Amino acid sequence: MLKTKPRVIFMALLLVTMAGALFFANASDRKVVLPNPAVDATAATKSGQETMVVAGGCFWGVQAVFQHVKGIVSATSGYSGGSVKSPEYEVVSTGTTGHAESVKVVYDPSKVTYGQLLNVFFSVAHDPTELNRQGPDEGTQYRSVIFYGNDEQKRIAEAYIAQLNDAQVFPRKIVTQVVPLKAFYAAEGYHQNYATLHPDNPYIKYNDAPKVANLQQQFPALYRQSIAGN
Repeated sequence: MLKTKPRVIFMALLLVTMAGALFFANASDRKVVLPNPAVDATAATKSGQETMVVAGGCFWGVQAVFQHVKGIVSATSGYSGGSVKSPEYEVVSTGTTGHAESVKVVYDPSKVTYGQLLNVFFSVAHDPTELNRQGPDEGTQYRSVIFYGNDEQKRIAEAYIAQLNDAQVFPRKIVTQVVPLKAFYAAEGYHQNYATLHPDNPYIKYNDAPKVANLQQQFPALYRQSIAGN
């Protein structure tokens, strides 16, 4: 039997109320058009693989967004930023391990740059101004984080956040943390490709599917219909 996140049960019940319907309508309409990063990595001349790890609320939606980006080799849901080795969802969801629901994105730097991926992350994958929550999900496990793997990633991420804050493209200041990546643990199998496998799930339909739709609308040159593997 497929395990179900507590938030799915909650949101399914919320859907029958007018307040829930209005909440989801507002969430799905959220669109932000951002400038390209002024500081970015140079596109590679040869195909290869590099890794980016980010966190921005439920990993189902973040994974789904990046799986539809051209140049992505794989996107895997998992956990980063905590103190417990080999964490499991039931414990992470309590908010006591320090982990954030994260996504490891493996990409080809000759097809898409790190800065372009950050643009997608801030534009459609999540709201970087929400502190320790995203939409209906609340807790430190849903915080916004960029886990950098090297000094170049740190430099690009910090420069882009400063650029966006200076331009005041969001109504509130960005709260995204930029911290070194210490470990990434893949989530349980039933969390992988969840949005693709369960498109009619109320949580996916009203909270995550609009993110993929916004990706297609705002980044037509980067969007692809088929998904990357994980």
